[in-house]
Amino acid sequence: MDLSALSPSEKQILIFSFYRDAELRGARLLFNMFGHLQDADSQLKLSKHLADETRHAWLWTRRIADLGGAPLMLADGYQRRLGARLGIAKGIVELLGLTVVVEERAQSRYMAHAALPNIDQETRDVLKAVTEDETWHLSWIEKKMREIARDNGRETAADDILTRYREIDREVYATLAADEAALMRA
Repeated sequence: MDLSALSPSEKQILIFSFYRDAELRGARLLFNMFGHLQDADSQLKLSKHLADETRHAWLWTRRIADLGGAPLMLADGYQRRLGARLGIAKGIVELLGLTVVVEERAQSRYMAHAALPNIDQETRDVLKAVTEDETWHLSWIEKKMREIARDNGRETAADDILTRYREIDREVYATLAADEAALMRA
């Protein structure tokens, strides 16, 4: 794709497609947890969290459509890049740790985007809506991860997993940030 040939709205559509892709892949990650977390409280929270993720994907899809575009199918979005580096999670504590790191990145990215100058109001509204949910997502997922680790006598495993995953996230996100900067310069 020739990035220099993209119009400003096409560049937005590409960025919003990355956001949409991450939300959809986050929803898939949550869906995979339903068989692992079978207690009533987790089922309730997973269902709400999954609904939020799919709503976020819908908000990005609608914003893309409002710009006159269609969502782009991405071969190398954030979660694909992260998954390629991390491999398959080896248990529920790792799966929850991955979810924490992904949610942290989403919240951070949306807040950084909202802080940029000259953001149109419609995009700002979507960023606000998706960011508002992330605090609750982070809270319940990390609490559940730590509870399971503690119950399995692996209390320090949660910290170790988060440290390792956050380091890999920083490396992966740096590649995406570089790609986005190149897009904006083009």
